[in-house]
Amino acid sequence: MWKSRLPLLATLASVVFCNACRSPQVTASVSAGTSAAAPRDYVGFDRNIYPGDSRLAELHRHFAFVGYWLNDPPETTSNSWIGKRAVVRDAGFGFLVLFNGRLDAEIKRSKLKPDALGRQDATEAIAAAKREGFPAGTIIFLDQEEGGRLLPEQADYFFGWTETVAASAYKPGSYLSGRPSDDGTGPDGKPATITTAQDVREQVAKRHLHPVVFWVTQSACPPAPGCAVHPPALKDSGTIDADIWQYAESPRRPEITKACVKTYAVDGLCYAGVSTDLFLDLNVANSADPSHGR
Repeated sequence: MWKSRLPLLATLASVVFCNACRSPQVTASVSAGTSAAAPRDYVGFDRNIYPGDSRLAELHRHFAFVGYWLNDPPETTSNSWIGKRAVVRDAGFGFLVLFNGRLDAEIKRSKLKPDALGRQDATEAIAAAKREGFPAGTIIFLDQEEGGRLLPEQADYFFGWTETVAASAYKPGSYLSGRPSDDGTGPDGKPATITTAQDVREQVAKRHLHPVVFWVTQSACPPAPGCAVHPPALKDSGTIDADIWQYAESPRRPEITKACVKTYAVDGLCYAGVSTDLFLDLNVANSADPSHGR
């Protein structure tokens, strides 16, 4: 059975404005007095390269939270975020705490069994979170870079990682695909699809494992609006139990962003006016501090 293996997290990406770092649609609902306790959608960014101390004030005028890497981000050999937690926190940001996981090829090459490799990497993530000063209860998101149904060795690695984090003072989450991928033929004989989030959800229930917080990436237009000035509602991500939705990437994925190509710059990146030299991935979440890492 063919499985989709889609590289997900871009090295750099896009940007958006928000009113008090929350969705303008929700702001309007609250200001209209419909419900003082109405849920809010907050806007944040992530990028592999630290934007620099001098840019944080500018960015915080538009964003509530930021992705924060604990180890080397994808396609890099160093991590410029290390040691910056206090600076980022003091600038007013909440956190999405990220640990870069293994690609399938890396898991297969390892001398360790996949579940042991997952446990080893989780131990590294836990130690890094402690060194960076993240408090107990912080959600650490495993960056699952390949989409579709998890292959057996990927699942062993993934749940070895999440269960080890769950046994620590921290909580497990994962950045993973919320976009449907081909999944062979269904019981009715018709082509089937699956998302990585759906697969993980089903395996967690089947194996009676600890819950995993979902940060889904789905930049296909629709449901994503592309490089939009106003963020979409989190509930429109297509993954009903997602806490965070990455809805725009830079560079854009041409095959899934044709309907919103005009929202991106001609170079395929997303510049929404914050600065012409900073391009970021865009996220919407149900909290201003999705990892609870302040």
